[in-house]
Amino acid sequence: MGTHDRARAAARDLETRLGPGRVSTSGPAYDQAIRIWNGAVAHRPAVIVRCATPSDVQAAVGAARAHGLPLSVRAGGHDWAGRALRHDGLVIDLTGMTAVAVDPDSSVATVNGGATVAHVIAAAAPHGLVAVTGTVGHVGMAGLTLGGGYGPLGGRFGLALDNLLAAEVVLADGRLVVADETHESELLWALRGGGGNFGVVTSMRLRLHEIPGLIAGLIVYPWSQSGSVLRGFADLIASAPDELTVQTGVLSGPDGSPTLFLSPAWSGPPSEGAKHIDELTRLGTPLLSQVAPMSYGDMLGLFDAHIATGRHYSIRTRSLPAYTPEAITAMVFAGDTRTSPLSGIAVHHFHGAAAAVPPGDTAFGERRDHFAAEIVAAWEPDGDGSAHRAWAGAVSSALEPCALPGGYPNLLGPDDRDQAELAYGDNAGRLRAAKRRYDPDAVFSAIPLPHAD
Repeated sequence: MGTHDRARAAARDLETRLGPGRVSTSGPAYDQAIRIWNGAVAHRPAVIVRCATPSDVQAAVGAARAHGLPLSVRAGGHDWAGRALRHDGLVIDLTGMTAVAVDPDSSVATVNGGATVAHVIAAAAPHGLVAVTGTVGHVGMAGLTLGGGYGPLGGRFGLALDNLLAAEVVLADGRLVVADETHESELLWALRGGGGNFGVVTSMRLRLHEIPGLIAGLIVYPWSQSGSVLRGFADLIASAPDELTVQTGVLSGPDGSPTLFLSPAWSGPPSEGAKHIDELTRLGTPLLSQVAPMSYGDMLGLFDAHIATGRHYSIRTRSLPAYTPEAITAMVFAGDTRTSPLSGIAVHHFHGAAAAVPPGDTAFGERRDHFAAEIVAAWEPDGDGSAHRAWAGAVSSALEPCALPGGYPNLLGPDDRDQAELAYGDNAGRLRAAKRRYDPDAVFSAIPLPHAD
């Protein structure tokens, strides 16, 4: 029986169980479900299953296995490699499962598997609380958290995954389990960094935090000052307090030419933040300095214009132990050689609380202070991407000699096997064992894991 016939049989079974309008193999609902952030992804799943409950997810996993269809999970759809959409497979669509319930007494949010970062922040805000997230609101909270979660509160409260208290998971055999510190603790360990490779996370419990205020924004320097500003920044940031996390990188100015940006987030006492922001603005002569008290939600909108859905993207990543002279030279090379004004680099700051977690406490493998470079090639859908992909590869190669082994797993692509082998460090063997235990048939395939022994 071919893929088409197996897909039709699976769709019939699921329609009988879930009811009409929940399963599609073509048509407007199908077309909507396969629209994800990266317009370059051309995967065509065989079946889309719109799930509303954990039992729906269990039915979808069972149907995929019974009919021999590979499966994937679509939530935020922000994975640049398009792994949310399994070509010729069955897609478990969680985008309707976006509920977020906040318990202000315990400072815990229960977050359904399809919720985005923006959903979580909006639910927590009325209670004076925030979640540890990335820097973009429309990214799926589950995918971000399970693979890492660098963000503006990393120095203060760790990675997003460090704030994962429990997860409700549908396993490959169809069982629904809760993983926390006392039940399926090894599964929780693997989920904290191993991504969606062990089951479908239908909900999570996340630790929330109260902060006295947030000072954030953008400082933009002309590209001619990029080398000198980065050298000054390297000295300054080495002694940054936990309350200060600074994203850096390359963005286009109004005329399309490269600029250097610093995006600080100060989460400590507001009275102390001005000193640290002033130091960043005195590194050169800024073209723009707009840093002020703002809500967490407003901060998440700072980069929206640069990450438009539907453009074509390709991403590479390297993790740098510091802004060394060699790394700065490579960053200047990156800006000088860009092939598209839509392309850029975001360098995520990892320090403080995130670096204080013992490496073996979670699957996430790199706990030294570092900077994770996200090299983003971007172009319009009517363009040829070959030159832009080559630029991203060249920047990755330029950074490699001064980079740490591996890289940020959430950004590694299917072809980055060498980096994936090293990304988890000494946790690789334990992570492989967890994969064999919870998904021995490799039903789930998300961010790249080290090869099996």
